Amino acid sequence: MKGIRVSAESAKGLVTSLAVGAVGGVVFHLTGLPLAWMLGPLIANLLISAKGINVSVPEPLRNVFLAVMGLVLGSQVTPQLAHRVLDWPISAALLLLGVAASTAVASVWYRRCGFDPVSAWFGAAPGAMTAMILLGDKCGGDPQRIAIAQSLRIILVILFLPPLFWAFEGGENAIEPARSAFEHGWMLLSIPLLLPLGRRLRMPSPALLAPLLMAALLSGFDIASLALPEWGMNVMLWVLGSAIGSRFQGMTRKLFGRYLWQSGVATLLALMVLAIFAELIHQTVGVGRDVALLALAPGGIGEMAILAVALNIDPVFVAFHHLLRMVTLMVLAPFWARWLLRRPSSS
Repeated sequence: MKGIRVSAESAKGLVTSLAVGAVGGVVFHLTGLPLAWMLGPLIANLLISAKGINVSVPEPLRNVFLAVMGLVLGSQVTPQLAHRVLDWPISAALLLLGVAASTAVASVWYRRCGFDPVSAWFGAAPGAMTAMILLGDKCGGDPQRIAIAQSLRIILVILFLPPLFWAFEGGENAIEPARSAFEHGWMLLSIPLLLPLGRRLRMPSPALLAPLLMAALLSGFDIASLALPEWGMNVMLWVLGSAIGSRFQGMTRKLFGRYLWQSGVATLLALMVLAIFAELIHQTVGVGRDVALLALAPGGIGEMAILAVALNIDPVFVAFHHLLRMVTLMVLAPFWARWLLRRPSSS
């Protein structure tokens, strides 16, 4: 009976989340706002969850739609891509310098807000959210503060960047032209095999990366490339936007407001620092400023991949740099955690 009750509550939370998200999507669409079927559901669920209403998107369902996004993203790889890869070490080096600088600046702000040193550093690190929470907790930090700082930063980046790109790129011209039909839709049938394979191989973000790598191989060798029609993209964005917005279930309005202020300032500081490095990438590598900024933006790889595909901002370049950042953080974070644990002043 208990299992049935939990299942019923989960189903009710899902239906509520998607219904609220649909309303948000329609409102954003009618008002002409950018990325309506992601930002509308995200904001609608964020507002409803902050009021204590049960909204949730189960992780397995989110992973299925994230896998679809991975297939779409991997299908952006073309045989002509190889000549561009030679420029990426320069942008990769600037990315890593930018990550170090932005993390340091944001952590100083969090320290001024009362965070302990461990929570400040792991809350400010831009990516690999789960690893940052677990390592921060292991080092004596506050896992709730780290989780909230990480989650809010991702949401704020998603909210900040699309209107910014939309305004500077001339509105709908920045959005990828809609397709009218599926292309190579059979690739979707591989998702039930790719999800457990990604977990077994212990990939970071396996729901996104396993489908992405398979699609990249097929598309890179010009075998098959998945394309979704406009309504298919909107359904995917609707579910993923609802999933992101429903993360703050049960938090009081006062506490949410305080964390929103702290994370908002930290996110703006990080974006300002990263914008400098994005300009350096623009000048040295020759990619557009919007491409460089989205490649460096301090969001999660899944969320930034969604923006890159939906806004047609060089998805492969963006995904490569976010994957590099995430892997680098996951490799270096244990050594950083060990150093923090040895410092008496960290306690």
